[in-house]
Amino acid sequence: MRKLLAAAALASGFVLAASAANAADPLKVCFVYVGPHNDGGYSQQHDLGRQAVAQEFGDKVDASTYLENVPEADSEGQIRGLAQSGCKLIFTTSFGFMDGTIKVASEFPDVKFEHATGFKDAPNVSTYNTRWYEGRYVMGQIAAKMSKKGLAGYVVPVWIPEVVMGMDAFMLGAQSINPNFKIKFIATGSWFDPGKEADAANTLINQGADIIVQHTDSPAPMQTAEKAGVYGMGQAADMSSFGPKAHLASLIDTWSGFYVDRTKAVLDGTWKSQQVWLGLKDGLLEVGPLTNMPDDVKKMAEDSIAKIKSGELVPFKGPITWQDGSVSQSVSDGELLGLNKFVKGFDDPVPQ
Repeated sequence: MRKLLAAAALASGFVLAASAANAADPLKVCFVYVGPHNDGGYSQQHDLGRQAVAQEFGDKVDASTYLENVPEADSEGQIRGLAQSGCKLIFTTSFGFMDGTIKVASEFPDVKFEHATGFKDAPNVSTYNTRWYEGRYVMGQIAAKMSKKGLAGYVVPVWIPEVVMGMDAFMLGAQSINPNFKIKFIATGSWFDPGKEADAANTLINQGADIIVQHTDSPAPMQTAEKAGVYGMGQAADMSSFGPKAHLASLIDTWSGFYVDRTKAVLDGTWKSQQVWLGLKDGLLEVGPLTNMPDDVKKMAEDSIAKIKSGELVPFKGPITWQDGSVSQSVSDGELLGLNKFVKGFDDPVPQ
């Protein structure tokens, strides 16, 4: 009997020890990027957020795992692999990862997922987005002030509402300064393809654009603008170093604080599914640095940024005249998130 009790106690001790060890295991936080983690733009900014999580929580968190250059169409299997490997919080950072995220989340209800820029959620899936269009409105104003030809060339990745929204906001900002401003655009079909991005920028410059704007992720359009002696505007990160003479402004993403907050919520048990759309006033988005422009243009941009933060300036506040001649007195967030049409001033329609 004593041997049985001793064996039972020993077994119980092993269970308790294992439970204590499991309780002390770090939270595994994992990331999925559409481009290289060091692309100089969008994916690199997300990776800086990953690094901030690792630094903030130390041995409470394992944030060492990330996947890069993940094709959006084939993301499901790679996201599933992360869930199977023990990741308990997974950030999927591109719009095209949405359906894969939702599908895998349904198979792993104990894993938390955070999806960037999408609109589908679930009890264990949150979405987060940035009002990039706020910054693009200001960039449009700068472009209208700085362009001698009144023509910008826009390097487009893929045709989703986020991109159309940004182009519309840029045009509205430009038209607030120069009602006759024009935009030419070329789509590369990819978020990250330096070769295609450079080719698109060169073609737009040859078509007369003296400012290159990009919604793609590599610094290639900025580098192309620098070589051609025209102005450039960066995407997702400060790209001024890639075009010291060309750079006017960059749309800068700052994810670190948000990623730290969401990781903390999992650690302390307060995480819940949510849909958030944050902008300039929330600190996730910046327009800067403002370079290679006169002081009066810089002040105009800074004033517009301040007005957007305060709510005095709302880029899509009506009346908005669309390309087809219809007029909207106001544009709701829901309409913006599904936007697939251009404002007045574009010569060509949104490709369908």
